[in-house]
Amino acid sequence: MPRRPTRTVPTVLLHGINGSGPEHWQRWLAAQLEQVGREVRFPDLPDADHPELAAWSATLNESLTGLPDDGFDVVAHSLGAVLWLHHALAGGDYPRPARVALVALPAPDLLPAEATSFAPVPLEIDAVRKAADGTVLVGADDDPYCPSGVARVYGAPLKMAATVITGGGHLNVDSGFGPWPAVLDWCGRDNLAFIA
Repeated sequence: MPRRPTRTVPTVLLHGINGSGPEHWQRWLAAQLEQVGREVRFPDLPDADHPELAAWSATLNESLTGLPDDGFDVVAHSLGAVLWLHHALAGGDYPRPARVALVALPAPDLLPAEATSFAPVPLEIDAVRKAADGTVLVGADDDPYCPSGVARVYGAPLKMAATVITGGGHLNVDSGFGPWPAVLDWCGRDNLAFIA
């Protein structure tokens, strides 16, 4: 039986393009956290098949309302992680999370054609550092949307370490990531490191 989370702060989940279907690890994670009494905010980002940065940003900002500064976590997948980078760059008077996990970021030159409003992808070190107490990058060594790897594409310019998962693809249902104990474990611990 997996260890139950001990961290009790709220968690904000941000999905990617096309949303996260019922078998996706983000849906599983939300259910697991809710079962142990954690507050989960999982906004349906509008028009997920044809996303617009302005609309997604407005929904993200609304979902942060009322959260305690330095008292919640964010777990973002794919285009949702790119959304967070834009949020960090924009700044503003929004609650600041304690920790952020950016999972399976697509390479800036491989954004889906439907997501042109998200280009260019901001890679501003100071903005990312100011946006949260700590941010961790997670990606696979064979992600078709980031073939050069998360460490090279995002970790190097942002001067951040990355957790690289062998054979994880885009870390989605198609690559076998429905239930994902490692992300539940991260949500249940206080430190930033993501243990694959």
